[in-house]
Amino acid sequence: MLTTPQQFRLDDDRTVTCTSPAEARMLWRETMAADGLYQHAAARLRPKEIVLDIGANIGLATMMFAEKCPGIGVIAAEPVPMIFHCLQRNMAAHVPHGVSLRVAVGAVPRTLPFTWYPQASANSSLYADRERDDENTRIFLRNSGLDDESIGYITAGLHDGEQIDVDVTTVSAVLAEHAPDAQIGLLKVDVERAELDVLRGISETDWPRIRAVVAEVHDTDGRLAQFCELLSRHGLSPHNRQDPSLAGTELHEVYAARPSDY
Repeated sequence: MLTTPQQFRLDDDRTVTCTSPAEARMLWRETMAADGLYQHAAARLRPKEIVLDIGANIGLATMMFAEKCPGIGVIAAEPVPMIFHCLQRNMAAHVPHGVSLRVAVGAVPRTLPFTWYPQASANSSLYADRERDDENTRIFLRNSGLDDESIGYITAGLHDGEQIDVDVTTVSAVLAEHAPDAQIGLLKVDVERAELDVLRGISETDWPRIRAVVAEVHDTDGRLAQFCELLSRHGLSPHNRQDPSLAGTELHEVYAARPSDY
């Protein structure tokens, strides 16, 4: 398993610290996709707003948001020590005015067991499910045109996990400490089945401050409908879609904004 951070050069010639160059390349392509929801959200940011990146991983989306809208504030949260080390280095190099927090974000403050996948860090989670994570990856690779033999080679051991304990905070606690009066231009959520927990950790008084949400949602046990209903209840208009490469998986994308901001 990887234990040493590595360097990866992005296609804009910036160098980032990562746990896996292959995974960094994939995450960067997703972040920069012209028709992706991250780009859609970035185009609507305003200077002096805050972007709150929950499940920041090594910080590639945070970097993109800061570059697309100079003058915004960014707060990035990531609980896994090795990944957080990479996030800190990338923030220091590319978003020096940003805030990085080594913490998971959920419904209530506490300490919880967390599964880190060293070979697939972006799939690490409070609610890791190796069988489902393997199947989602197999479907994605099959949709991408790979044969079963190659898929078997890639997925072998991919989701061998390590258990760690992580501190959990809430969105509202983060805002109270780091952005007590700011407008939240975007709440980005990518937390592998903990999406509803993140929303449930937002106080009623903080919801009006949030202008938009972009999230990856795992649609198990009706989670997608519940996620969208909670956004609607607080005045945001959600739209969801599924990338063709993820057809047949539980993964969906959601973008929600105030009606006046569409």
